[in-house]
This record gives sequence, structure tokens and C-alpha cells, in this order.
Amino acid sequence: MTPSTAPSTAPDDNTGTAVHDDGLAGFLDVRPQLFGIAYRMLGSVADAEDVVQDAWIRWQNADRRGVQNPAAFLTTTTTRLAINAATSARARRESYVGQWLPEPVDTAADPLLGAERDEALELAVLLLLEKLNPVERAAYVLHEAFGYPYRRIAEILETSEPNARQLARRARLRLTSERTATAPAPVQRRLLEAFVAAARGGRVDELEQLFAEDAVSYSDGGGKVYASRRDIVGRDRVVNFLDNVIRKYWSRSTFEIADVNGGEALVVRDPADEPIALLSTDGSDAGIEKLLVILNPDKLERFRR
Repeated sequence: MTPSTAPSTAPDDNTGTAVHDDGLAGFLDVRPQLFGIAYRMLGSVADAEDVVQDAWIRWQNADRRGVQNPAAFLTTTTTRLAINAATSARARRESYVGQWLPEPVDTAADPLLGAERDEALELAVLLLLEKLNPVERAAYVLHEAFGYPYRRIAEILETSEPNARQLARRARLRLTSERTATAPAPVQRRLLEAFVAAARGGRVDELEQLFAEDAVSYSDGGGKVYASRRDIVGRDRVVNFLDNVIRKYWSRSTFEIADVNGGEALVVRDPADEPIALLSTDGSDAGIEKLLVILNPDKLERFRR
């Protein structure tokens, strides 16, 4: 998104001459954070860019002379817009064909997406965030990813500080209860490398050893390519599903480990080097607990060469 509104002008107090005062510099300074908030809230690059664009328009239409803290104004505006967008997005996803998964982003350029830490960025976490209501999601994202104090979160959400604290706590407990303690990054990397080796060699027995007994696979084809419309539960069923897909559709494909959502994921490319799938794993000491298979071509655009 590039702000396209024409710059406004205002007289210089000293000279009386017109100078540019479009607020662009202040907006660009905080734009990565605005996008980072909106993306974590919505799990969609396009929706996040729309929210940031709307925030830019509101910034253009605001009386900026009365704004003492542009970053605070823009963050508040973006968060509230994202809450509204999350509500409408939930309604749209009820008619989504099959399982909806968050859109992956290439984080090689910006590993934190404007945040102080990479919290609430992994695809598995973004999927769990969908189970929270938009206000809980906002409180969690602002506190856990961006380090906002509860007093400031309360101002943004127009609530009390104790309630802001309770919203974030409730969200954190919900996510913790639904997610097994994840393995450290080096272990996740080894799991992914072993997965690639087993997949390339068609070694089903080795694939089985990588998954936890109660592993779950989610697939998102968006109605544009074939994908399982139901969760696949259980190690044997997940491995059987993978074996079939690899033999039937990916036998001539290449597998590439890429920097995705602050971690590592597997991009599957066809013989023409086009991305046809992205596989993200969420592992624990028991093995791979969740496998997210993104097949919707619209969500793979950013992984084209």
C-alpha cells in the first residue's frame, strides 16, 4: 500500500509561504507497526493493507495540528478499524470453501512485522487467534507482540485498565490451553529438515516417526484447488494423506525451506518453479502436532520468484 492522497499545504508561521503538511513522514514512520497489528488481527495481507489504507485516509482527513502524538493516533485508529474488519471477516469466512487458514508472509525482510517481538505471528497461533473475539485478539496482540501497557490498551479499546488486563489474560489462557508447549526453534528446524528428507525419498516410515500420535492436518484450497475440507486427525491418517499427495501431485516438485511468519516453513514448487503449496509445522517434544497445508494460489502469490 502506498498513500496516494495528494499532499495538503499549510502556511509557514514564519514566512507565510505554503509548505507541505500531508503527515506522510509521521505515517511512514509507524506504518510497519500498523500493518503488523492489522495482519495479526486479521491473518490476511490484503485485509491488513485495506485497514492501513483506511487509517491513512483518516489521518489525511484529521486535523493534525491538534494531534500531539501521531503514532498514538494512528495505532488507535488502526486497531479499531481492525476490530471492525475482524468482525466482518468472520462473517465472510463462514462461506469460505473448506478450511480457512491464515495467509503466510515472507518474513525474511522484516522478521517481526513491525513488532518488538515475534509473538502472535506464527501461522498456528494466528489460526488459534481466530477463536477469540476481536477485542480479546486486539488486547493480546497489543500486549504480547508490541509490548503496550494495559493503560494504553485500555485507551485504545475504550475500556478500563483492569478490563484490558482481563481481556489479554483471558486470550493468553485460551491460547495456552489449546496449544501444546512448542519445541525450541532448533528442534523445529530439525523436524522440518527430517520432514523434507523423508518426503523427497518417499519414506513413509520416517514420516510416521516425525508426527505426534494425535497430530492434526489442516488444508486450505479456498475452493480453487482440491483440498481436504475437514481436519485430518491422527498420525496414521495424516501420514497417509501426505503420502498420497506427494506421490500423486508432488512427485516432480521441489521442496524449499523458507522464512515464513517468523519461523521456517516448506514451500513446494512445481517443475516451472511456481509455488503450489506451503506447509507449516507446529511441533513439540512429541513431534509435529499440527500441519498447516496452504494450497490456495491467492495466498501463495508472495512466494513467487
